[in-house]
Amino acid sequence: MGEKLTGVNPKIIQWARERARYSLESVAVKFKKDVSVIEKWESGEDFPTYSQLEKLAEIYKRPLALFFFPEPPLEAEEKQEFRTLPDFEIENLAADTIYALRQAKAMQLSLQEINNGINPSTKKIFQDIAVSSSDDLRKLAEQIRNYLNVTLEEQLTWNDRETALKKWRSAVEEAGIFIFKRSFKQREISGFCLIDIEFTIIYLNNSTEKARQIFTIFHELAHILLQTNGITKSDDRYINSLQGENKYIEIFCNKFAAEFLLPNHVFSEIIRETIVNDKIIAKISSDYKVSREVVLRKLLDNNLISQKEYTLKVREWYSEQVGKSQDKNKKSGGDYYANQATYLGENYLKLVFNKYYQGQYDIERVADYLNIKKVAMVEELEKYLLKKGLF
Repeated sequence: MGEKLTGVNPKIIQWARERARYSLESVAVKFKKDVSVIEKWESGEDFPTYSQLEKLAEIYKRPLALFFFPEPPLEAEEKQEFRTLPDFEIENLAADTIYALRQAKAMQLSLQEINNGINPSTKKIFQDIAVSSSDDLRKLAEQIRNYLNVTLEEQLTWNDRETALKKWRSAVEEAGIFIFKRSFKQREISGFCLIDIEFTIIYLNNSTEKARQIFTIFHELAHILLQTNGITKSDDRYINSLQGENKYIEIFCNKFAAEFLLPNHVFSEIIRETIVNDKIIAKISSDYKVSREVVLRKLLDNNLISQKEYTLKVREWYSEQVGKSQDKNKKSGGDYYANQATYLGENYLKLVFNKYYQGQYDIERVADYLNIKKVAMVEELEKYLLKKGLF
């Protein structure tokens, strides 16, 4: 048995566990120990060995050195950062989701370092366009379309939702917002955004359908333009629990995303002389590369279906999508380098590798910015990107 590290701060061990949303019991299970062992580490009655501390750092996703700090670092609580999410939803955020939020903040710091504190984009939509939740949605959607330089006619020419997602991601990134992806273990999380003076970012759940990811981009874009952090969930019934401005912001963001992707005056013309059924909903969804939920939301907003009908249908479709996603994940775990390219995005990868090619970064630093542990894996990722013509 290794020597115990008496210099470890018990308060940090407890703080790290609580911030990661793990119970004492769940940590004990990971160590195959009795709960009392973890309790003693947190009370200072006993101390972990080096290998045990390494495992704690891995579980809590924290650097090893942190556990020797005299006090826990100052970190904003999720309740402060995401005020349009009710307290009970904040409490229900999984450990993996909490880690994703920390990961996103680390990416913002990386972007600041890589770009010397200045966003390299020639356009910054979050600085150029001021938005209020009382704004006319149609006019705002048209203004944003003009800014992104993507017409509705162009949108209709895209062959499929995968193409649409790539086009929208590129357009929004050209407007100064970095979009990253990851696969969330908490499947109902569609994505989130973190605002910043220079490096505002959006994270998407790559496990959700492409159309859902597209909707999330524009829901979060509305949050960004309103200067509020946001978390998008597939089930938005929590909005009914919100009060005042927070509730109105979430309603506004949903309506903006739907109006932007499928303008109401266009939708009204489509359904004017049509009997709406699942087949028609699927066709509109396919034509405009939006989710069926967006079309259903339009029907609800136009008083063509009831709230009950909307809720039941959304639940039905969500269950269907989860089943398909689980089947897909069972068949294939995907290619690591293809996933990394998708998660980090061409824009970010070019920024990092350009510094490497210019001799400003060594390969170890590139690995750090790409969150890759082994240098050899950076070289393999580079080969993949070159083969795909991304550089």
